[in-house]
Amino acid sequence: MTEPAVPVHAVLFDRDDTLIVDVPYNGDPEAVRPMPSARAAVDRVRAAGIPVGVISNQSGIARGLLSEEQVRRVNERIEQLLGPFDVWRICPHAPRDACDCRKPRPGMIVSAAAELGVAAENVVMIGDIGADVDAAEAAGARGILVPTRLTLQQERDDATTVAETIAEAVEIALGSRSGADR
Repeated sequence: MTEPAVPVHAVLFDRDDTLIVDVPYNGDPEAVRPMPSARAAVDRVRAAGIPVGVISNQSGIARGLLSEEQVRRVNERIEQLLGPFDVWRICPHAPRDACDCRKPRPGMIVSAAAELGVAAENVVMIGDIGADVDAAEAAGARGILVPTRLTLQQERDDATTVAETIAEAVEIALGSRSGADR
């Protein structure tokens, strides 16, 4: 096993298409389906004694397609299926709002790290699109891309670290695999 270059004190996950199957603007807890091996991957981080969190853009709130209550109920369902998370950060803004929290900006990662009492450089962010890894980089954290069918080739090419599955991403984050570092 290799040790990570920087100690990992928290692992943050993107929500849609990383932890759960993306249902666009989902406000229905019954529509929540975990991604393959998501529960085992998150449990692996928990077993290592490392806090876990969720970082998610939810522009459906600003667009009037979802209420904050609907997002809260979906997130509760995620915790029923995947276990508790130590921190949640949701950006309710639309892209036009130019807020500091919407990925690829670093606000949610920096805020989550502060709540957990860890330095951002000791955080790993795992997600399925370039905005996830770009937010990590902007925060000074490490990003790991887990591509899905919707991930653009350019996002794959630009990512420093790419894993084929969430389980592999967790092993890379914990330092037991090297991954496809570029």
